[in-house]
Formats: sequence, C-alpha cells, structure tokens
Amino acid sequence: MTDRLAIALAQINPTVGAVAANADKVLAARSTAAGQGADLMVTPELVINGYPPEDLVLRPAFQEQVEEAVARLAQATGDGGPAILLGATHRKDGSLYNAVYLLDEGGVRHIRHKHDLPNYGVFDEKRVFTAGPLPGPIPFRDVLLGALVCEDMWKPDVAECLEENGADILIVPNGSPYDIINIEARLMQAVARVTETGLPLIYVNQVGGQDELVFDGASFVLDAGRNLRCQLAAWEEGVVTTHWTRGEDGWSCAPAAIAPETGRWEMIYRAMVTGLADYVGKNGFPGVLIGMSGGIDSALTAAVAVDALGPDKVHCVMMPSRYTSQESLDDAAACSAMLGARLDSVSIGPAVEAYGTMLADLFAGTAPNEAEENIQARARGMTLMALSNKFGHMVLSTGNKSEMSVGYATLYGDMCGGYSVLKDVYKTTVYALSEWRNKHRPDGLKGPEGMVIPRNIIDKAPTAELKDNQKDQDTLPPYDVLDDILESLVENEMTFHAIEERGHDRALVERIWAMLLRAEYKRRQAPPGVKITARAFGRDRRYPITNRFRS
Repeated sequence: MTDRLAIALAQINPTVGAVAANADKVLAARSTAAGQGADLMVTPELVINGYPPEDLVLRPAFQEQVEEAVARLAQATGDGGPAILLGATHRKDGSLYNAVYLLDEGGVRHIRHKHDLPNYGVFDEKRVFTAGPLPGPIPFRDVLLGALVCEDMWKPDVAECLEENGADILIVPNGSPYDIINIEARLMQAVARVTETGLPLIYVNQVGGQDELVFDGASFVLDAGRNLRCQLAAWEEGVVTTHWTRGEDGWSCAPAAIAPETGRWEMIYRAMVTGLADYVGKNGFPGVLIGMSGGIDSALTAAVAVDALGPDKVHCVMMPSRYTSQESLDDAAACSAMLGARLDSVSIGPAVEAYGTMLADLFAGTAPNEAEENIQARARGMTLMALSNKFGHMVLSTGNKSEMSVGYATLYGDMCGGYSVLKDVYKTTVYALSEWRNKHRPDGLKGPEGMVIPRNIIDKAPTAELKDNQKDQDTLPPYDVLDDILESLVENEMTFHAIEERGHDRALVERIWAMLLRAEYKRRQAPPGVKITARAFGRDRRYPITNRFRS
C-alpha cells in the first residue's frame, strides 16, 4: 500500500484558445514537478482550453485540438514521470463537459465531469456545458482522489458524495477570478468542505488575465484539521510540490512554503497590473497610449501601465486646450518623467476651432453647454486614435467607476480606447492606490521605485478642464459621499431607506440612482476593464438600457 505521495500544485497562466501553447506550459510545469520528485501534478480548471472559453468552446475544431493536446500529454506521461490531473473539455455522447483527466503511464486513466455548473455573475457555464453526475473518487496508486472542479467546492453535495465513497484527499482544480471579497470567500468554502468531510484539501487556481477577468492564483493546501500547510504566491506562476503521508487518521501534508500575506491595496494594484499586462501581451499590442491630463486618473493609469509593460511601451500624450492650466501641464510632465515614459504634446486648439466654424450656423443663438465641452474631449479621442492607427499602440481610457456610474464621461471622447484600467475602481480607491504606489513597489513590477505620482496631482481638486474654473464637484457630491452611495446601490443593492440610514440625504440618493440608470447606454459602449469589485459593470451587473423602473 502507498503510504507516501508527492503532489505538485501547478499554478499556470493559460491563454484562451492557445491550445498547443497551453499544453506546452503543462509539460514545462511537469518537468519542474518531476525535478521536485512529484508523483502527481494538479493543473487548474480547463487549463488546455484556457478559462473562460465562452462560446469558443462550442466550435468542433477547437474541441478537436483540445482532444489532440490531451492525447499528447497523456502519451508524455509514459516516461515514468509524474501523472497529471488535467483540466480540459471532454466530448461524450453528443454532450460537452468541463472535465478533469487523470493521465498516467502513457494514457488517459480516468475522467470526471464538473457537476455544479455556475450560472451567475461572471459565469455562464450552463449554456455551453452539460452537468456531470455526482462523481466518485479517482483511483491513483492505492489512493482515492476526490476531484471537485471549481464550483463543485462551493456547495457540500459533491464533497459529501466523494467522502461517502471513500475519497482520501480532496483536490480542487480552479479558474476562480479575483475580486476584493472572493479570496476570503473561497477559503471559507474550502474550510467548510474540510470540516464536513474530515478530509484534507488541495486547491489549485490559475493565474493571469483574460479580458475583464483576472486570476490571482494563491493556490493552497488545508490539512484535515483546517490548518494551512502550503500557500503559493498570488499573481505568479509556479510549481510547488507537497509531501503527503498516510497515517492512522488518514493523509497528512508536511508543512511547505507559505507565501506572505498580500495587503488589500497591493492585491488590487497587482490585479490591475496583471490584467493590463496580459491583455496587451496576449493580444499582441506593441504598447499603449494614454491621454495625460495632469489629473489623478491618467496618472494612476500611467503608473499601472509602466509597472505592467515597462516605460518603453507607454506613450503619454498631453492634449491641451484653451482651458488647460499650466499646473496641469507641469503635473503631466512631472508624472511622465517620474515614470520614465515618453510624453508628447498635441494641441487640440485647431480642431476645436474647426468644429466651432463648422457648427457656427447651426449653433447660432444658443448658449454654450456640454456640446462645446464634449467637442474637446472628442478631439482628444480622435487624436489618440489617429496615433494608435499610425503606430499600433492601444489607447487606454482613464475613467474610473465613480464617473462611469453616473455618466460623467464623454462617449467617443475620454471613453474611447481598447481597455480601461480603472473601469471597476471607485475614485476614493484611485486616491488610496496612488498613495500606496508612491510608497510601495512590489517585486516583479517594471516601473521605478519611489514616488511616481506627484504630490500635487493627489492634493489638488479634480477637474475635467473643459470650461473656465470647472471642478468635478460643481456637478457631483464629494467623492467619499458619492462612492458610498454608489457602492450601496451597485454592490449591495440597498434600498433608498437603508442608504438614508447610513447618513445620506434621500434626495441625493434618488438623484444618484437616476444618474446611474441613465448612464447605462454609455457603459454598454465602454471598453473592457479588469474586474476588481464583487459587482463589475458588464460582467456582473447587467441592467436594461430602456428601463422605466423607479424605486
């Protein structure tokens, strides 16, 4: 009987659709695991397909490539090295399953199908996959492995079934996306399954960015006493082999490396960096363009971009108008210099004047309003897109969640771009992250150490500078008030009365709610951006544009 087992946790960054490259990543991880003496290596959920594959998974040609990759990996296990518990799709009897394969000794030894398909928030699996039956354990060298694929861990029935059928160790391959509450929630669910079954648990999560989603990794092992025995670093690929021993009370894991805990602001910042780096890298853009205003949103966007890509791939452009202050020009120049990023200046004055001439007859007899203001924003958008078309860099939009919530943004102007770094980041968080980044630079980031956002950018009152003496809070409440109301409405779905009890004026709450609803059509046209909160626009919160409901 096997009394010792070495199990490797392979925290991998796959790319959706890159089947052969993903398989090569698995082989490289297996080589590392073999060097560490592993008997078995566990990969994340659907690591061969990439997660989430969305409707791509329905294409027969894609499914065939996945099957060929699984066969190639199975054959590779014939060298006497580690077996692989592999995440990939499986076709059977006309149905498509989210599955795990046990590959060992040159072949596919067992297959188990995901039972609980999530269909909420960012997940849409019931539309593309068939749910598998409650699974039995997977036999492996005198050990019974209980495989729970991601969502299978979030309810007790699959773990209970595996325990009742003799499982020795629970193993959870995951594609679990990051948000600010999910890390604690997933650990609580893992603890609950260990408590209910009395079995140790291995949790292996993918890492990296995929469109709006970002995966933090942070894979871990809990023993039967709910003690943390191993913790991989967040935001990094890696292979760590854990060592297990069978005793009178079952299997136990020897203490292994436990990565230091990462604080809230670093987790959010690293999520933004990882999401942008993979969006640019996996889509083959040579770099990014940023409209540098001298304000805090564009400054933080530039800092994230430099940390993600390096200063040589970040091109900042200042686009002054008659309303642009010398202070803004100086702040934009100072920030770009601190980051080591290129800064150019293109005046939008001639374009604004040209539109004024073009529209003079039609605008005659009317007072200036947001039409003239938005021409400036759109002239900037046109300028950035022209540079993008000429040189290939992707434009980053710089709006934050507070602004996008209430429509304080210009379609085809400051909203233009291929990706939005701050899309799911409230303005108060923008300030907190800017303060944090000026004091911290985690290992692995590509930007400089020390201050990267000038103090004056953080301290001064925010303004769009589209007219004389303009300030954001001419039309919006203070951001600490606005953000608390928005979080209450968006993330927590609280009633007006409950928000009023938090100390907010009822009329203001109703006004913000109305602005939130009216701006839905703008958000539908906004670029993608990394999910940070538990309720991101687009992925999580999907309201109708035409909507006459009033609370």
